[in-house]
Amino acid sequence: MSIFNQLLKKSSPQQGIVMYYIVAIIVAFLMLNLPFVHKSNITVDPIDSLFVAVSGVSVTGLSPVNIIDTYTTFGQIIIMIILNMGGIGVMAIGTMLWVVLGKHIGMRERQLIMLDNNKHTMSGTVKLILDIVRTILIIELVGASLLAFYFYRDTPDIQYAIMQGMFVSVSATTNGGLDITGQSLIPYANDYFVQTIVMFLSMLGSIGFPVLLEVKAYIKNRIPNFRFSLFAKITTVTYFALFIFGVLIILLLEHNQAFQNMSWHKSLFYALFQSATTRSAGLQTLDVSGFGEGTNIVMGILMFIGSSPSSVGGGIRTTTFAILILFLLNFSNQPEKTSIKAFNREIHITDVQRSFAVFIMASILTFASMIFILVVENGKVSFLQAFFEVMSAFGTCGLSLGITDDVNDMTKGVLMLLMLIGRVGLISFIIMIGGRREPDKFHYPKERIQIG
Repeated sequence: MSIFNQLLKKSSPQQGIVMYYIVAIIVAFLMLNLPFVHKSNITVDPIDSLFVAVSGVSVTGLSPVNIIDTYTTFGQIIIMIILNMGGIGVMAIGTMLWVVLGKHIGMRERQLIMLDNNKHTMSGTVKLILDIVRTILIIELVGASLLAFYFYRDTPDIQYAIMQGMFVSVSATTNGGLDITGQSLIPYANDYFVQTIVMFLSMLGSIGFPVLLEVKAYIKNRIPNFRFSLFAKITTVTYFALFIFGVLIILLLEHNQAFQNMSWHKSLFYALFQSATTRSAGLQTLDVSGFGEGTNIVMGILMFIGSSPSSVGGGIRTTTFAILILFLLNFSNQPEKTSIKAFNREIHITDVQRSFAVFIMASILTFASMIFILVVENGKVSFLQAFFEVMSAFGTCGLSLGITDDVNDMTKGVLMLLMLIGRVGLISFIIMIGGRREPDKFHYPKERIQIG
């Protein structure tokens, strides 16, 4: 630990966050190799255990092994702990431990907490973490109670009902995407109650912790003349706009394909669930490989956008997408008149620049990964399969066209890297790669060039 502390002191905050997540992955890997984690006569390749560890910490849900056939009840509890560790956030878990142990939380730790939760100031960071942890655990507990009671009503096996309810609740709330049925939520394809609870839990996890806390403050009415922040407004509108767009597109494209001869309500729930799960949840009520290519491409794009900042999900984030769209809508050939306005507020130019940097870096990263996978797999996977798997890993979603357990170790390595970057966040990754830059002490003369 002393070596780790020395490295942490010498590193930038962004490098520190990445180091914490790498340590969390190592811890998760070791936990998955504890005695009694695997079922008897089951041997898991180390690369597959590492893959599950990365998938759990990044709350992605891609897995090269079947959870129910591979892990014991103890192993499934370990996976739930890992999902919470990744979903709530490594720094949040660390803060909770510091508070429990009575350790002083210094400036360095507060800086890391601020970065991990996309805050712009260090004030109130510890209180924020405690509120986030408390909120997430309450959501999981309520969801687990409802689901366990419902499962027990259908199957009078109290141990199965509690375990299934807990695992589904944790996986949905953290958007982990892992399951202990062996078929995701396909066994509940006709159960609208379970689907509604899971959709609600996954939305609460992926819409962003700041939004949940602002709604909580509004409901309690403790702050006079409370006003929702611009972040909360843009996040919420974009999140639900993408959700509705996904529902309509899936219904339209699959009306005469996968949804043919289905009742309207069954088709609607399929579309609702699959649109919600592309935010980052990764659970599914039907095999998405049965969808048409157009639908899977749209779902891949939705996974690329991902969930909201300061949530359990990955991708470029909803606010990045919103700012890019607002920029295009407000674009003018006269730079002095190009300002982005939303909800009677003007978006800071720094956030616009960061949004473009994230989008460009994410596009380069994902397409380079697709090309690499297509080359190393040498015809074993199609372009659509590579595209879908890469977008799912980067968006920490976990949906798959069924190739995760068949790809080679190099492909698994690329997917693990994408999952880690998607969870840590591209801003931290970009700054970590670029390093610290000193402010410019001078400027060159400006000159215009032709564009477009």
